[in-house]
Amino acid sequence: MSRACELTGKGVQSGNNVSHANNKTRRRFLPNLVNVTLISEALNQNVRLRISAAALRSVEHRGGLDAFLAKADEAELSQRARLLKKQIAKKTAEQPAA
Repeated sequence: MSRACELTGKGVQSGNNVSHANNKTRRRFLPNLVNVTLISEALNQNVRLRISAAALRSVEHRGGLDAFLAKADEAELSQRARLLKKQIAKKTAEQPAA
C-alpha cells in the first residue's frame, strides 16, 4: 500500500532535519492519511478510500464524493478513483434521460 492519497495524489515528500548546530540529515514528510467511508449518492453505495485529511475537507467543501470526482483531474486519481469517476459519470448521464 503506497503512502499516497487516492483522490489528490498527495504523497511522501523528503527534506532535512536541521539541528540547532545546523547539521542536516534526510527525513520524510508523510501525508496525514485516514481510512474513510464516503457515500456516493449517484451509485447509492459506500466507498472505502485512504485519503489525506486535506482531501477529506475538500470533498466536504465541494459537496460530496460525486461532486469532487466530477471536477477532479484524472492524472492524480488512483485506479479505483478513476473507475468510480467513470461509473458516477455514466450513472449521472443516464439519470436525466430516464
